[in-house]
Amino acid sequence: MSATSPIHIFIVEDNAWYGELLEYKLGQNPDYQIQRFVTAQACLDHLSEKPDLITLDYNLPDGKGDEVLRQIKERLPEVAVIIISGQEDVRTAIGLLRQGAYDYLVKDEETADRLWNSAGNVRKQIQLRRENERLREQIGIKYDPTRAILGSSPQMRQLNTLIEKAARTNITVSVSGETGTGKELVAKAIHYLSPRREHGFVAVNLAAIPRELLESELFGHEKGAFTGAVSRRIGRFEEANRGTLFLDEIAEMPLELQAKLLRVLQEREVSRVGGGAPIPFDARLMVATHRDLAAEVQQGNFREDLYYRLLGLPIVLPPLRERGQDVLLLADSFLNEFCQQNNMAACRLSEEARNLLLRYPFPGNVRELKAVVELAAVLAEHDVIQPQDLSLRAQNSGGGGLMPANESLRTQVATIVQRYLDAHQGNILQVAAKLQIGKSTIYRMAQNNEVRLR
Repeated sequence: MSATSPIHIFIVEDNAWYGELLEYKLGQNPDYQIQRFVTAQACLDHLSEKPDLITLDYNLPDGKGDEVLRQIKERLPEVAVIIISGQEDVRTAIGLLRQGAYDYLVKDEETADRLWNSAGNVRKQIQLRRENERLREQIGIKYDPTRAILGSSPQMRQLNTLIEKAARTNITVSVSGETGTGKELVAKAIHYLSPRREHGFVAVNLAAIPRELLESELFGHEKGAFTGAVSRRIGRFEEANRGTLFLDEIAEMPLELQAKLLRVLQEREVSRVGGGAPIPFDARLMVATHRDLAAEVQQGNFREDLYYRLLGLPIVLPPLRERGQDVLLLADSFLNEFCQQNNMAACRLSEEARNLLLRYPFPGNVRELKAVVELAAVLAEHDVIQPQDLSLRAQNSGGGGLMPANESLRTQVATIVQRYLDAHQGNILQVAAKLQIGKSTIYRMAQNNEVRLR
């Protein structure tokens, strides 16, 4: 059900004139779908229709409000019930609110207006709940391994099995694989399939944080703990409480901080930098690295005790070059997604381009494939991508569309920018937007004769 679906309202009122008044007032909102009943039993008989809101007269011919409210709540705990009564009894009102009534309104000349406001508040809560349910459903679909992690190769079928097993428990998961194989995607899939999906997934790339700030980033700090600590900061362990903490590039963690991480994992509590009492946390831990962590232990770069603490369920991601036809499955998916996101006409890979992708070893793995396919969609003259549109690094076998391996990165970047300029008739604004670089960068390259402007 979408957040904009009608709000289904039951009006239960034995006074025909008053019931019509309430129906007329609420009926001014086109989002309200209203049904009227004159007895409690008629309302109870129709609860299978699952109304979102019930306005209930306290004194009905066949039942008192408290008893009818009890029966409603037993069958539909989530439904909002607004009691409308002819008596102003505080104890009765408090009792009904404790019993689960959403609101208690006294019948007078302003009741219809107060009901309008109260129903509006219920409507906002219902729409927010529906939106949350929709987002949770989308997240579930997005991180369903059968959809988010594409592939039909034996390696990927085995990976999906491991993901499903990991999601059933809180075991620590260590993901390894070459750069660009999708380690964080696997961690997210496990999280969103697990009971912790209602809470946060917090990812930290340890290689991207300066060593001197890493402890504060992970464990937090108190105000005045060090120069520049102008306020308290909650660390990532606390932020991930009840959810999942994903530590990417765990092999990059300094040795001195590894000892503190080991203690945190053993005690299940953190101490902020400059803080006093330890703070307990409940977060599932997953780690990832592109290095051989066992080899790092042998070389003295990683603590052995921490290694065994983190090993848990090891998941090794295969490189793309070992996944056979998965390359084409992923390429088609990336291509369709890119064209849709950029309002481009659908395009496809020619047979020659598909064969070229199958022969290429993809040292950058899935991440490189995605970049190559998206760039090809921009460079292609028509709706069919040809080998010359694929910007691949040259291998020993050579081939059309490959970028020479002996060229510098600067030269290769200039080649890509020039292809974009040619494809967009020299429109610098479009090229800058497509490549996500500044206009000044393109002008500077032109000034240095690295690219040509029309």
